[in-house]
Amino acid sequence: MELLSYYKEGIIEAGCDEAGRGCLAGPVFGASVILPADYKNSLLNDSKKLTEKIRFKLRVEIERDAISWAVGIVDHKTIDKINILNASFLSMHRALEQLKPQPQFIIIDGNRFKPYQTIPHVCVVKGDGKYLSIAAASILAKTYRDDFMQNIHLEYPMYGWSENKGYPTEFHRKAVYQHGVSPYHRLSFNHSQQFELQFGE
Repeated sequence: MELLSYYKEGIIEAGCDEAGRGCLAGPVFGASVILPADYKNSLLNDSKKLTEKIRFKLRVEIERDAISWAVGIVDHKTIDKINILNASFLSMHRALEQLKPQPQFIIIDGNRFKPYQTIPHVCVVKGDGKYLSIAAASILAKTYRDDFMQNIHLEYPMYGWSENKGYPTEFHRKAVYQHGVSPYHRLSFNHSQQFELQFGE
């Protein structure tokens, strides 16, 4: 299915998405993208449906072709303070505030969002598979977060972040059980309880 170029025609529209919401470690990354109204890219799709190689290829194309794009980051300590849902909203707000020009309308992947300033918005469930600008935002958020997790993997290789990117895989959960939490882990997630649920310890 070909993704749609816009939700509302004739205005400056930004697509937003985030990456890292379901992780045990690391920040959440939000991204926002304004694409040209007539933009086409047959490869562009939900980042989860693409290979890593294609995601990074598309990142170059998005950054080259977009009218404006930005990435916002909320670290694990802030996630612990304000919870992951609010941190996800904040990461997208931080991306939006960097856009030039500022959008007149925002489309967000998912079903919930905290309004940004006075700009009207709409939430679109599975929007990253429906609208080009949201798909572009999903790719930027995902690839920049993956870069971050790859870098901190060098500090703490025992958690396998180069592979799992901080998500609660069996390997990651076992590593937390064996080594305890790192300085990058989100303490508001109950790791030991999750391990017990997973492995019956």
